[in-house]
Amino acid sequence: MKTLSIVIPAYNEAATIHLILNKVAEVELLGGMSKEVIVVDDASKDGTWKVLNEYKSQHPEQNLQLFQHPVNQGKGAALHTGIQKATGEVTVIQDADLEYDPHEFNLLLDPIYRDVADVVYGSRFMGGNPHRILFFWHSIGNKFLTFLSNMFTNLNLTDMETCYKMFRTDVLQGLKLKEKRFGFEPEVTAKMARVPKIRIYEVGISYYGRTFDEGKKIGWKDGIRAIYCILKYNLFA
Repeated sequence: MKTLSIVIPAYNEAATIHLILNKVAEVELLGGMSKEVIVVDDASKDGTWKVLNEYKSQHPEQNLQLFQHPVNQGKGAALHTGIQKATGEVTVIQDADLEYDPHEFNLLLDPIYRDVADVVYGSRFMGGNPHRILFFWHSIGNKFLTFLSNMFTNLNLTDMETCYKMFRTDVLQGLKLKEKRFGFEPEVTAKMARVPKIRIYEVGISYYGRTFDEGKKIGWKDGIRAIYCILKYNLFA
């Protein structure tokens, strides 16, 4: 394995996108693997695209690829674009905000690097790493969605809704993904679980959650959509 593709969907993250890119740049990967950073701007309205292009011009040493949707399509659609563009042997999803720490890429990468895993989920609900204390009902909602997903996939994940998912790229690109918004997580989990002889692992990660005032975007309607997607992609697709 030579390259890790880091797919970053971005929407209205002009204020902080440079911070996450700096964190990604600081990371030294296992075995000296190189990084391919793919940022997909989902038609942001706050100047994110301008900030990204300025950042790229100021950091020519980074393998940074930028793509922009002409109209807003949703996080899932941005991920689809980034996944299609990935050329590394391994791909990881990284949100553009500061809730997840890129310095923990190696925690997810290790089982794949040692060839014991094809997919690794980073769980916010296991391990001894720091977790910001925020919303009770969000945590209950996440655990319920994971429980419901597990019922159909027969997996024993603790955090299906986590952003941090790392895949062998050929496995991920082999999935026919459709969800354009926040249904990406249950869909990719349902379809990945059906891949023959797939090896799935989970590791504990940190979580530096944001409040809604700080820019958190997911709400209860996304939870309803997630339930729909769990049923749809496990029972009918």
